[in-house]
Amino acid sequence: MFEQLKILPADPILGLNQTFQQDANADKINLSVGVYQNAKGATPIFTAVKKAEQALLNSQSTKAYAPQAGDPAFIEHISNLLLGNDLVASLGDRLAAVMTPGGCGALRMNAELLVQASANTTVWVSNPTWANHFPLLQSAGLTLKTYDYYSADTHGVDFAAMVESLNAIPKGDVVLLHGCCHNPTGADLTQPQWDTVIDILAERELVPFIDVAYQGFGDSLVDDAYGLRQAALRCPEVLVASSCSKNFGVYRERTGAALVITATASQTAAAKSQILSAARRCYSMSPSHGGSIVGHLLSSESLTSEWKAELEQVRSRMNRLRLGLATGLNDAQSKIDFGFVAESKGMFCYLGIPQSDVLTLRSEFGIYLLESTRINVAGLSEQNLPVIVDRVADVITR
Repeated sequence: MFEQLKILPADPILGLNQTFQQDANADKINLSVGVYQNAKGATPIFTAVKKAEQALLNSQSTKAYAPQAGDPAFIEHISNLLLGNDLVASLGDRLAAVMTPGGCGALRMNAELLVQASANTTVWVSNPTWANHFPLLQSAGLTLKTYDYYSADTHGVDFAAMVESLNAIPKGDVVLLHGCCHNPTGADLTQPQWDTVIDILAERELVPFIDVAYQGFGDSLVDDAYGLRQAALRCPEVLVASSCSKNFGVYRERTGAALVITATASQTAAAKSQILSAARRCYSMSPSHGGSIVGHLLSSESLTSEWKAELEQVRSRMNRLRLGLATGLNDAQSKIDFGFVAESKGMFCYLGIPQSDVLTLRSEFGIYLLESTRINVAGLSEQNLPVIVDRVADVITR
């Protein structure tokens, strides 16, 4: 049965990380892996998360199945975190949420919902977008096309081109938007730009599908949810895929949520039933541990305050490193103005250097970044920053 199978190439990101692990260079630096790292290169557990987990373990009396839709406290509090208490209350039964195996699970469950709602649905994604958007959504049976988003010349959002693209999308299609901290570019919409985008979506009856993987990593928990909340206020139908991997640091617990807003409570109930049916076919129900941790944490005022303070430290550290990289590179050479790096948001940004220089950095110096030039800002540290600046400046000025 299996003799005809061929070995598939490794995932571009995960495969590069494997190559890094096998590199014998003692001075190698990994700027490709998509996880937060502290100054020691470790991915720490938030103190508030650890406390919530311990409390959960102390109080648990069973490992029986949890509700299929997920931990009730998680569902309640993650909805409020994303949308705000007042908006959640005003939406009422037009809003439903289901806990999923990470943000990937949320994307896939919403994709399954779209296929059931309209088999010919086209989902439009930004150019570029997170590489896994394509296999996750296409394998559910959706057609994906791209809209203009990023300018390699300005190293930022090409908003005029984006608006033109959105205005050309047929009515009724779905538009996938990064809620904040655009992956891979780090180039985000401003609030006035979000307002314009939502105007277009509402006018053209396009359905916003918002991927929120980094809430709190950009400007703040509230500011990073601006576009999402405007969509929920002004569009009758909205899909949301939320991940807790980054802002709660529960990567391996695979904790996320699929949210759906429709025009009526009965439509939302039907949509939720479709998501639960799709989940039953795929994995039955989401792992409970991570969601229960997040639900318990957000149910505690003291733990929530502690977590927010830790999240602020993480965000501030990445902003310092981002500014340090931009300033250092501009001081070290004059060929490229890296000011755009300081303006990027979240964990990632494009470095915007030639692909040949990316390969040279890897082969000569053991500095690993994706060939798209995406770097993980959290892979920088006070120790390796001068080395990276020196070697990048060396390569690009040859």
